[in-house]
Amino acid sequence: MSALLFPLLFLGVFAFALFKKVKLFDAFAGGIKGALPLLVSLFPSLAAVLILSELFTESGLSAFLARLLAPALELVGIPKELAPLLLVKPFSGSGSMALLNGIITQYGADSYLARCACVLYGSSETAFYLSALYFAGRKISPRPVLIALAGNLLAAVTGCLFCRIL
Repeated sequence: MSALLFPLLFLGVFAFALFKKVKLFDAFAGGIKGALPLLVSLFPSLAAVLILSELFTESGLSAFLARLLAPALELVGIPKELAPLLLVKPFSGSGSMALLNGIITQYGADSYLARCACVLYGSSETAFYLSALYFAGRKISPRPVLIALAGNLLAAVTGCLFCRIL
């Protein structure tokens, strides 16, 4: 039934537009025309974040920082194996998904590390990507990004604690 939801919704909107005598193509083209300025303003910020996230991973900086921060993270209850995931997630959802997949494959889906990694992945956000999306073309203070990163860290610490208890 759920597979039919979108086609039925599309047909319903189409039928309603025909009933209201709306020129569908003109309305569609007008919507696209209105979205182009938004895309033009978003593109530079999104491109910068995507390029920087790729450079962060490929340059080895994320691996270096993960090794550097691993002892401090272990003090707050985050296993050292999850440090790369914690560092990549604010930049890239797909990159962190690849790391999550690697952890699950290496340690097993029911392991403590895999459970912590899944909780960390699900409870954190791609803070830099969303900041680029929401604040494109605006001057903002770094406060919202720092708050999002602090929330990611707190969620990771709390999530690993709960995984250890449960």
